[in-house]
Amino acid sequence: MNKAIFYHAGCPVCLSAEQQVIDAIDKNRYEIEIVHLGEDKAQIRVAEQAGVKSVPALLLDGDIFHINFGAALDDVKVLRYL
Repeated sequence: MNKAIFYHAGCPVCLSAEQQVIDAIDKNRYEIEIVHLGEDKAQIRVAEQAGVKSVPALLLDGDIFHINFGAALDDVKVLRYL
């Protein structure tokens, strides 16, 4: 089974996009992983290596899809509210 990884930082734009992605992805074809970069900062490096520049973003079949604009990844690195 292929994996779809949804990266976000917990902002309202990200949370709305997360729900839409969960509803839209074919669960028979993809295992969906949700990565909250504000809570798991160790995953920021992994996201960068995958090509994530801003969140929310979806990694699907090796391609990054930037969805709307919630926050630049550089801004996520310095989040202090979590």
